[in-house]
Amino acid sequence: MLHLRELKKTFRQPDGTELHVLDIADYHVGAGEQVVMVGESGCGKTTLLHVIAGISRPDSGKVRVDDWEITLMPEAECDCFRAERIGYVFQTFNLLPGFTALENVLLSMRFSRRRLDKHRARQLLTRVGLSHRMTHRPTMLSVGEQQRVAVARALANKPKLLLADEPTANVDAGNQQHILDLIRETCKEENVALIMVTHSQEVAKQFSRIDRLQEFNRAAVHQ
Repeated sequence: MLHLRELKKTFRQPDGTELHVLDIADYHVGAGEQVVMVGESGCGKTTLLHVIAGISRPDSGKVRVDDWEITLMPEAECDCFRAERIGYVFQTFNLLPGFTALENVLLSMRFSRRRLDKHRARQLLTRVGLSHRMTHRPTMLSVGEQQRVAVARALANKPKLLLADEPTANVDAGNQQHILDLIRETCKEENVALIMVTHSQEVAKQFSRIDRLQEFNRAAVHQ
């Protein structure tokens, strides 16, 4: 499902020096596999998710998702590919404030080349417990409810790969396990590969595969 090969990413700092963030020789995630990724702050976890999703381009190396080499795609094609095959749950939700919960989920479908599926959008919002909040805008929702909308949006296009960046970090303790279970159960049912970034040991210990970024990111070792 996912294969990274000789992946490198560097940022230029204000003083002109280079900060090497990613240097990964080889990394695999299989179809339907669920992985939790842990590591110290600043070791490149979010940058890696951005590169896998095609939001940020690597300096060199290969990113292969569902047998497609996304680093070779033009930007517009990569955006469309991401909309159709990669779901992304952002830590800060990134919901559009002027749209309802249902409209936020439907909007993600409009970026793909597939048919707009209102039934699936409503079904997903019902599944995350928001059947009574579909017409509410983000400002009318609690933090936990906003994160549930973000989960529904990420799954809207039946992705092959779901990337979740600290999806429980901004959610109160009472909703953390609920959000985690929603993501994992839906991915299992639809055979979606999952990479979840977390700082929480309580979350990490629930996964059978725990990847520590410092152990395979050579740039982190030398920081």
